[in-house]
Amino acid sequence: MNEITEKQFTQIIEPKLLSFQPVPPPDQEPEDRGIPISHYGWILRRYRWKILAFVTTVVIATIVISTRITPIYEATATIDVDRQVPPGVIGSESNRAMINDADQFLATQVKLIQSDSVLRPVARKQSLAMREGRTPSPVNAARVEAAPMLFPNLRVTRPPNTYLLLISYRSPDPALASEVANGVAESYLEHTYNIRIRSSASLSSFMEKQLEELKAKMETSSMALNHFERELNVINPEEKTNILSARLLQLNQEYTNAEADRVRKETAWNSAKTGSLEAAQVSTQGEALKRLTERLNDAEQKFVETAAHYGSNHPEYRKAAAQIAEVEKQLKATRENIARRVQIEFNDASQRERMLKKAVGETKAEYDRLNVNSFEYQSLKRGAEADKKLYEELIRKIKEAGINAGFQNSGIRIADLARPALNPVFPNIRLNAVVAFLVSLLLAMGLAIITDLLDNTIRDPEQVARTLSTTVIGTLPIVKGWQNRIGPAVHGPAGAALLRSGDSKDQAVSSYGEAIRTLRNSILLANLDRRTRSLLVTSASPGEGKSTTAANLSVAHAEQGKKTLLIDGDLRRPSVHRRFGISGATGLSNVLLGETPWRAALIPLEGLPDLHILPAGPPSRRASDLVGRGLTELLEEAAAEYDLVVLDAPPLLGFAEPLQMATAVDGVLVVTRAGETNRKAVASVLRILARLRAPVVGVALNEVDKDMNNNYYYYGNYGKYQKYYHATEV
Repeated sequence: MNEITEKQFTQIIEPKLLSFQPVPPPDQEPEDRGIPISHYGWILRRYRWKILAFVTTVVIATIVISTRITPIYEATATIDVDRQVPPGVIGSESNRAMINDADQFLATQVKLIQSDSVLRPVARKQSLAMREGRTPSPVNAARVEAAPMLFPNLRVTRPPNTYLLLISYRSPDPALASEVANGVAESYLEHTYNIRIRSSASLSSFMEKQLEELKAKMETSSMALNHFERELNVINPEEKTNILSARLLQLNQEYTNAEADRVRKETAWNSAKTGSLEAAQVSTQGEALKRLTERLNDAEQKFVETAAHYGSNHPEYRKAAAQIAEVEKQLKATRENIARRVQIEFNDASQRERMLKKAVGETKAEYDRLNVNSFEYQSLKRGAEADKKLYEELIRKIKEAGINAGFQNSGIRIADLARPALNPVFPNIRLNAVVAFLVSLLLAMGLAIITDLLDNTIRDPEQVARTLSTTVIGTLPIVKGWQNRIGPAVHGPAGAALLRSGDSKDQAVSSYGEAIRTLRNSILLANLDRRTRSLLVTSASPGEGKSTTAANLSVAHAEQGKKTLLIDGDLRRPSVHRRFGISGATGLSNVLLGETPWRAALIPLEGLPDLHILPAGPPSRRASDLVGRGLTELLEEAAAEYDLVVLDAPPLLGFAEPLQMATAVDGVLVVTRAGETNRKAVASVLRILARLRAPVVGVALNEVDKDMNNNYYYYGNYGKYQKYYHATEV
């Protein structure tokens, strides 16, 4: 094995270290930093003609279809629902009550209008099925007749904050629409009237049955009351109870007085039995006794005076003594009489007390007995009166129901009859066109944005930087028919006249050449500290323009008087020799096999002396084995002699040799096709190169169209700038 000097090691390793750029880890997906709002405006501008075509087509189709649709007319009848009870009906009040269930009531009426009982008479009267062409087959006629009647074209609505119901019907015939709407309104009124009549009749029948039961019950309760009165032998126990109560109260009062009088007289009798003068004096006859006592005192005083003045033998003395004796006799008789009277009064008071006590007891017993019977009497009386009152009230209700049944409920009435419409309500061509325009516009804009969001291809530099965390160092515009217009191209078998893009007067070719030169400068001037001597041009998949880019980069570099070597490294499907019109019989494969030196296999181009080409040579299936035999040494030797070595490599995905080539060059350029190359494929290529620590200089976008992104304004206006510069030069 050959030894490598320190200087050679430095020359080999240092450029690779300087060219190393940080790349996202191989297993980490690049971060999507979001889409700017201006991008959505560009999407709409990009698809504006498609959006306009789609919207125009939809609007025209809508107008055409609308004009061919059979016009539909609508007629509306108005129902006024007044919840005030109609005046003049017996048992009803005419004042309007505060009702809080208006919504529920009107919703009930709407459902009632749509019921089978209202619609079926209208369908039969108007022969609606036959007039609308909906006559059922004979097999299904019975089932259709038995099924609930439905009017698909009937619509019942309520204007907000009103008690109005609008009955609308749609039909191709305006007269039929008005007839059906009016028919439904009239059927609804008739149905509500019938409901009222049936309800009143049912109520009357029910109340008549109840009347018979109440009548029998009233007779039974009346008979029980009469029988009880006969047993008590009174007409009204309540009055007798009141009399007994008053009598008992009076007897109690008299008995209390008699008892007090008896006690008082008993006390007088007890005092009188002692015989004391004081007791006699306090009795009822004490006045007479008191007068006699005073007379006795006066007689005794007079007797004392007479005895002292006249003496015992004097007639006055005897007269005074006789007077005293007489008074004493009267006093004794009076005391005895008082005692007898007190005893008699005491006996009378005791007898009266006993009689009153007996009378109170008898009266109380009779009062209690009558009071007990009074409760039963009151119960029988209340029952009899309640039955009688209920019977009379039921008779009155039956009479009122019979009278009210003859009145129609005037709270629901037709406020406005339906009339045949002059203009159809469907289709509304103007409204349909506006709706079609708005819907189709929103749909087209949404589809355009969704299509762009679902587009997983490379389109613009900002997208690459946002999603792949790498740099787009150049963009190449699309040129139609590029195979016959973009150099390098050779005219004639010897390749004497080389057409270069910089010499072309064609605007498209000139813009492409300018983009190539910009890409070249971006690669060579990207790092001023290190000079890129070898460049690998590869792509994620075939057909992305890597060979064309490599050839034009080599030509653009050689046009600057720089020695340039273009190596066709695609040993499987070589194409560089065909682009330059040179022979590909001998080339890189022969050099790697050791059959010929690499300098001997070089082919110079006439008219471009600074550009040498090393074709791929004969194709080989062992390309990966050949690349490992000496490509690194070849690139090192060529880099020492040439200012730039461009290596056109096969696509990196699916082939092994580009991996070895990427580790042997100073820079790797990944070519992608704008609008075609998948972002995931490019991300996979970048991850592979990162694992290999290959020096990726950036990504080049090929076949860029100004309509792909709003960042390509330069290419859309390049012709304007070029004319300006030519005019300035003149």
